[in-house]
This record gives sequence, structure tokens and C-alpha cells, in this order.
Amino acid sequence: MGFVTFVDETTSGGRSDGWGLEITEERLSVRELIRRRVFQEVAEYNARTPEVFQGLVQPEDTERVLNGYALRTPRRIDPEKQTALALKAFAGNGFLVLVGERQVTELDEEIELGLSTEVTFLKLVALVGG
Repeated sequence: MGFVTFVDETTSGGRSDGWGLEITEERLSVRELIRRRVFQEVAEYNARTPEVFQGLVQPEDTERVLNGYALRTPRRIDPEKQTALALKAFAGNGFLVLVGERQVTELDEEIELGLSTEVTFLKLVALVGG
């Protein structure tokens, strides 16, 4: 059993403290790793329903705010829809995935998970005027 730490970074230099998830498999595809991350953050949001969703990608019908995404109408977030948005964002270079120091580029690429693995999601920030 391993422990994966998810860290979010931006190209502008921001970095989250990170949070962890136990994973029993020794190998997972990037697709499955993204799915598990999204399902966990959606489950935590749906359990508490705070005003702001802090997740990998922006849910539909939300507004970007300082610390995440504000839902225009309070509701539960669908983890399947959110996973589809995340996979689409990965395919469209909305974020990069780094396992340790190595970038992974294919959703079906399998990564080896050790006892403690750090996975960084580097969110690409559009340049102003560019």
C-alpha cells in the first residue's frame, strides 16, 4: 500500500500544501490517478458543501474566485462529470502531471507508485495579452 501526495502548482509560482490519498495498487494509469483525485475532492466537497469548491478543474456553472470556484447555485457536484472535465483539460494541456520529477503525457501511461509518491498537477496560467 502506498501514499500519494497531490500537490497543485501554477506556472506563476503558486504551490498548494498538498493532500494525501492511500492507494493499494503498485501501478496505476494516469487516467485512473486523475479519476481518484477528482472523486476524492468531490466527495469531500459534497460532504461539507462549502461556498467554494477547491478542485483540479472548474465545475460547470461556477465562477472563478480567489481560492477556487464559487457555485452560482448551491448543489452537489457530480464526480463523473468533473472527471470528464479533468480528463479533457489534461488532453488539452490545461495542466501537466509530474510524478516525482518526471512529466507523464499519456492518460493510459502506467506509473509506479512507491510507499510515498508525490504527484504534481501544474496548472498552466494564460499570459495576459498573449
